[in-house]
Parts: sequence; structure tokens; C-alpha cells
Amino acid sequence: MQGESAVQIQKITECPECSSEHISRDYDRGEVLCEKCGLVLDDYFIDEGPEWRAFDSAQRDSRARTGAPMNYMTHDKGLSTHISWNNRDAYGRTIPNKNRGQVYRVRKWHRRIRISNASERNLASALRELDRLASNMGLPRSIRETSAVIYRQGIERNLIRGRNIETVIAASLYAGCRKCDLPRTLTEVAQAAEIDEKQIGRAYRFLSRELGLKLMPTRPEEYINRFCNKLDLGRNVEARGEDIISKANALGLTSGKGPTGLAAAAIYIAAIMEGSPRTQKAISDVAGVTEVTIRNRYKEIAEKAGLNMVP
Repeated sequence: MQGESAVQIQKITECPECSSEHISRDYDRGEVLCEKCGLVLDDYFIDEGPEWRAFDSAQRDSRARTGAPMNYMTHDKGLSTHISWNNRDAYGRTIPNKNRGQVYRVRKWHRRIRISNASERNLASALRELDRLASNMGLPRSIRETSAVIYRQGIERNLIRGRNIETVIAASLYAGCRKCDLPRTLTEVAQAAEIDEKQIGRAYRFLSRELGLKLMPTRPEEYINRFCNKLDLGRNVEARGEDIISKANALGLTSGKGPTGLAAAAIYIAAIMEGSPRTQKAISDVAGVTEVTIRNRYKEIAEKAGLNMVP
């Protein structure tokens, strides 16, 4: 709305207060004001720059006044320069052989000074490991960047010193998944990172406490879709499972229970009711919980919710 008002004010040629036509624009302060009476017509003036046309992508790139957005997956946020190994200058001409040695030395020192201290080396190495771990888990870019921001905050607060970097990376990725409402279990993160689950849990609780990460507890419904896909169950089973979880919530059966165990039990009941049963062993392998947990949860839900498990 402020941007739209700024565009409208740019078209005004007369002051509404004194009817003066002496309207000036202060680009440093972003203000539009009347030179006669001093009335500030807008304090959020946006300089849109001169209008220009581009007939191909090369002209558009050369005339653009903005660059790529910041990339939190690189240690310098993607704001550094890069010297190509193509041995060509800015005009595309081949660099003469007598100058290639000099260009090689410039390129080598440029690569060295991009990472100038221990903190940057730590961050660059950690972000590569985070990207590798997220790729193994098939996580989208949004979660990777959220996790990278959490890890950067930990470095700024000096929370990483003296701790295992791989463990903190796994904890940051787990926190990023929860923050983006695409949760993964600690077991899944631990298996992908090949780190003990308890260590990741301790690192996550430490980061959450020190950084003030106010993350809501995960809900069983958030796991049902993924578990059903892995079990090759249809949308009807997924919908029935979500309905079972809703009934369990209404009856207060989910309080103090693990969300993955509740989701597994709901899927077990829904699959039987929809005529596509799966064994407790198959569901426990997918959900990362024991068969005993599934039995205890499904019996409690089926009994108190009055569910008829006959397909």
C-alpha cells in the first residue's frame, strides 16, 4: 500500500495544502515535499529509476540495478565475486598466454581470501555438510536456508565452540524442519547423519533454549501424509487417519503421547477400516516406533473412541 501511494504522489504536480506546483523529491530521505509550505506528501518515496527497454536477456542483465537474492547456504551469502576458470576477459576475448600466469595467481589468492578466518572456514564447511545432509533426506531449499540461518545465529552467539559441528548441524536441520512445518523425526535425522539420536536431541534442546526458538510441538497429523505415501496407502486411508486423530484430540487421548506413535496407530486403524490393512511391523518400520507402542495406542484409541475396526 505504501508503494502504491508513493506512485500516486509522484504524479501529483500541485500541493494540496497551498496549491504550489513546486514539488521536490528528496532521494536521500525518500520524501516528497512541497518547497513552499514544507508539507511532506510522502515519507516512503521509492526511486524506481529511469525507464528503459531491453530486447534480449543480455541487455536486461546489463541494465538491471539489482542482483541475485542473498543465499544463506554459502558462507558469504552469495555476495562475493567469482573469477572464472575460462581464461576469458569481460568481453569474452581469450586471455593471452603471457598474462595467464598473472590471472592464475590472482584467481588463487582470490579463492584464499574468500575464507579469511577460522569462523568463516567453520561456516563454509558446516554449510556444505548441511546441504549434503538435507540432500540425503530430500528436503526442500526453504528448510535448508532456515536451518542455515539457525546455525548462523548459533555462531553469532558463540554457541558452537567446543561442540561437535556435525551434531549441531543435525540439530539445526531438525529445528528447521519443525519451523517450516515439515517435521522429521529425530530417528530419521540421526540415521541420515549417522549420529546418536540422544546427542542430536541434547544439541537441539541447547540451541532452542539459547536462541529462544519458540517451536510448537509437532502434531500427529503432520506425519500421516508421509507415512501413508511410504506404505503405499491411498487418500481415503489418509483422510480416515486424520479423522481418527481429530477424535482422539477431542477425547484428550493425545496429551503426553508421542506424535509418531499416534500417527502410526491412526494409520493402522484407518487401513483396516478402509480394507487396505498393513502389518504393525511394516508401520513401525516406517514410523520409527515399536510395535508395542502401536498396539498400546491403537487399543486405547479404538476403545475410547468407539471405533469399529471391521472393514
